[in-house]
Amino acid sequence: MRSWERIWIGTTIVLMVMATLAVFVYAPREAKMGDVQRIFYFHISTAWTGFLAFAVALIGSIAYLRTRAARWDQLSHAAVEVGLVLLTMAIITGSLWARPVWNTWWTWDPRLTTTTITWVVYLAYLLLRNAVENPEIRARFAAVYAIVAFVTVPITYLSARLLRTIHPIVLGPSVSAEAQGQFGLTPRMVHTMVLSLIAWTLLFSVLLWMRYRVQRAHEALEGMEASIEASFR
Repeated sequence: MRSWERIWIGTTIVLMVMATLAVFVYAPREAKMGDVQRIFYFHISTAWTGFLAFAVALIGSIAYLRTRAARWDQLSHAAVEVGLVLLTMAIITGSLWARPVWNTWWTWDPRLTTTTITWVVYLAYLLLRNAVENPEIRARFAAVYAIVAFVTVPITYLSARLLRTIHPIVLGPSVSAEAQGQFGLTPRMVHTMVLSLIAWTLLFSVLLWMRYRVQRAHEALEGMEASIEASFR
C-alpha cells in the first residue's frame, strides 16, 4: 500500500470515528423523537453516498462508450456494487427509524417505493451483467443500462418533494403537511450531519477504490486464463 493510500484510509478512519462520536455524544437529543432521531445521520449519509456511487457509474459508463477503455467499465461495475451496499444500509436504517415513529417497518410511501425501484434496477444491472459472457458486449450493454438506470436516482430524490408523502425532508423545506417525523436541525445537529456526510463520502471513496482494484485484478486474471486456454487449443 502506497503512502498516500495509508493517509487516505487513516483520515477516513479518524473521520468515521469522529462522526460516530458526534452522533451519540455531540448532537443533542431531539425533543419529539428522542434518540431514535440519531439514525438519520447514518440514514442520510448512506443514501447520499449510494446515489453518489450511481452517479460515478453513470460517468464511468459514458466514458466507456466514448473511449472503449476497460478501466471505465471496471469503475462503473465497482461503483454499482458499492452503491447497492450503501443503499441497502439506507433502507435498513430507514426501517429502523420508521418502526417507532410510523409504527411500521415499511409502507409503500412514494419515497420508499422509488428507493426500492432504484435498488431493484441496480441489482438487475449486476444480474444481467453476469449473464453475458463476451467482455466487450457485456461492457457495452452494462454501460447503456447504467446510463438509463440513473433516471431512477433523481426520481427518488424528487419523490418526497413533489408527491404527497409521510417521509420527512430533513435538508430543505418539506412540501407535505403529512410528513411524520419532521424535525428542524439545531446548529450542533448541522455540524454532526456535515461531518457524517464528509466521513461517509470518504469511506465510499475508499471502498470504491479498493473494489475497483479488485475488479481490475479479477479481469486481468480472466484474461490470462483465456490466453492460456487458447494456447492449448
